[in-house]
Amino acid sequence: MSELNGRTAATRRIGLIIVGDEILSGRRKDAHFPKIVEMLGVRGLKLDWVEIHGDDREALVEAYRRSFARGDIVISCGGIGATPDDHTRQAVAAALGVPLALHPEAEALITERCVEMAAQGKGSADMSTPENQLRLKMGEFPAGCEIVPNPYNRIPGFFVQDHTFVPGFPVMAWPMLEWTLDTRYAALHHAVAHIEHSFLVFNLPESRIIDAMETVERQWPGVKAFSLPSVGGGGQGPHIELGVKGEPDAAALALRFIRDEAQRLGGTFQAA
Repeated sequence: MSELNGRTAATRRIGLIIVGDEILSGRRKDAHFPKIVEMLGVRGLKLDWVEIHGDDREALVEAYRRSFARGDIVISCGGIGATPDDHTRQAVAAALGVPLALHPEAEALITERCVEMAAQGKGSADMSTPENQLRLKMGEFPAGCEIVPNPYNRIPGFFVQDHTFVPGFPVMAWPMLEWTLDTRYAALHHAVAHIEHSFLVFNLPESRIIDAMETVERQWPGVKAFSLPSVGGGGQGPHIELGVKGEPDAAALALRFIRDEAQRLGGTFQAA
């Protein structure tokens, strides 16, 4: 089985941290969560946890300290700019106990970007101007980081200890994350077989199927049972989406068991 940093693919957990007051206030709707679930899924990977944080430096420091300590693979979106409400770079440095420093590759890339913009009549190629000095701050990363290339406008993100930090803008973040998954974590792609099965069951209270779900998880370690009740709608009456997920062979056996149990307990598989 594939290994990365001494851990097998089966034990690697992947987390997502989304940063921004605008998400918590509702001014912007988060688009990262569903897209990253999709990105991971096509590579045979899955998201294990997600956190959303506002632009609060102290809270971010604590969040990153926890995530570094867990040893997970973590994607962090947002807050890496240079305006006063951007705190991610500083919070990561504090969480790691290292200073911020202008990364030489980031400096070169940001300089290239400024030269390109100046050639289009947008700003100056003189990196000593206050505006360009502010841009260079976006290349100040926690000491020891590597850059994450940004094909949209060259201004990079950064990577350290299995944490990847990208901007909040999807047009920039998503290509950067595609590159990260395909470059840094290619060895984990489809390394663990995983499948999910479900079916709709009617006329069955959720409480009646709990024992069977617990039996699934005892009898087939690594398989999880799930139940998603619905009050119905669209022509369907109240029902439960009942299913299992895990290693394909074990999940197939578990699915057969829980379907049989649902029927034995009075459930039906079509609306009455």
